[in-house]
Amino acid sequence: MMPKVVLLGRPNVGKSTLFNRLIRSNRAITHDRPGVTRDRMEGVVRSRYGRDFAIVDTGGITLDHHQAVAEGPAGIRGFEADILRQAEAALKEADVICMVVDGRDGLMPFDEHLASYLRRCDKPILLVVNKVDGAEKEELMLAEFHGLGFPLIACSAEHGHNLRALEEEIRDMLPEDDGFGDEEESGEQEDLEEDRDKPGIRRRKVTDHLRLCLLGRPNAGKSSMTNAFIGEDRMIVSDQAGTTRDSVDVTVEKNGKTYTFVDTAGVRRRSRITDTVERFSVNSSLKSTTKADVTFLLLDATEGLTTQDKRLIELLDERKTPFLIIVNKIDLIPVKARTELMKNLQEELSFCYHVPLVPTSARTGEGLGKLIPLAERIYAECGTRVSTGLLNRAMEETLTRHQAPVVRRVRPKFFYLTQAESEPPTFVCFVNDADRVAPSYARYLERSLRRIFGIRHAPMRLHLRSAHAKREKK
Repeated sequence: MMPKVVLLGRPNVGKSTLFNRLIRSNRAITHDRPGVTRDRMEGVVRSRYGRDFAIVDTGGITLDHHQAVAEGPAGIRGFEADILRQAEAALKEADVICMVVDGRDGLMPFDEHLASYLRRCDKPILLVVNKVDGAEKEELMLAEFHGLGFPLIACSAEHGHNLRALEEEIRDMLPEDDGFGDEEESGEQEDLEEDRDKPGIRRRKVTDHLRLCLLGRPNAGKSSMTNAFIGEDRMIVSDQAGTTRDSVDVTVEKNGKTYTFVDTAGVRRRSRITDTVERFSVNSSLKSTTKADVTFLLLDATEGLTTQDKRLIELLDERKTPFLIIVNKIDLIPVKARTELMKNLQEELSFCYHVPLVPTSARTGEGLGKLIPLAERIYAECGTRVSTGLLNRAMEETLTRHQAPVVRRVRPKFFYLTQAESEPPTFVCFVNDADRVAPSYARYLERSLRRIFGIRHAPMRLHLRSAHAKREKK
């Protein structure tokens, strides 16, 4: 386990900017507006020569002189207690605490109240005076912070001043390394395995660490679903749409395997987004799907399939993203109406028939047990590799079962089938004239190949390519 460092401070002192600088990635959304960060976010600070450590970004904490929750700025108003709970959970796991303050504003009452609160933790505390843009300003801007009694260091997250010294200072405060977990496995392992039920087909092995992204419209239940998977209130949940803003990674171990759930901000129609922070959140959500092994797209069962839901599904299908559709809040639908609801959804989503549709409830836990095994199956199918012999037999079986229809008085002639890629499975079918293959027959070909190759739910590409003689003639 890596040692863990937690960034704490009142709103708008630059914790998220510092977090991004240290992990060398723009993962946390940053803005001049206070209260943008609400949920805690974890990353890793890596070094070529020094020791790696985990770092946690938290929301702005507002405490009064009794160390009770006080009202914060507009961005976090109503979430102050939830943010404090998130920070307390991070503090329990922390090896070092970095209390971040704003050097330009000077020592504020919220800083003093937080310092009093942190003194009870009995853990190493480093006072990070942020927004100090140069060494010549340090003496003047640090003077009043010495009164807090913590070792301190000045830096500027925005301009990069003194960040390397900050990293070294943090490393010096970490507990001694026990030496465990440094050994690496030697030798390469085969990442494909033979499918026992279908000779001639190899599937990608399910990794010990699967990354799963939760995507959907605002208030579809993504944070509730994340909490249900990990069994604790890790994400802030509220009836207010747009509670989650950053894309937050939450890692949990189940049955000897590690799963990282990526909770994302709700995605609304672009025409309705007028807020800069929300625009950043939406872009981060969509980007998270490209980095995940499998995406869980959540629908709200009480609202049915909306236009925005359909847009998101079409986007994932077009990008060939491995995903499944979760119909959340199914417990709010009368039992007799559920069958009709699922039937209607399947009909509306017939354009991506291969994507599984799973009714669930994050509140009651109904249907959750099916999701991870289904995600693992999709992940394995995405790495399908088919032998040449089976490709030829599949082509012959498909054409024998149903010949291509005559188009413009000529029946297309199929030559052979080859696999171009395996992630996702991509097949190229060579014909004398691809323009003469009817769209309905192309869909028949795809369905047949899915059945023969056992690719039930993963995305798959089928390209029809004209033979060389046809292309040269053009």
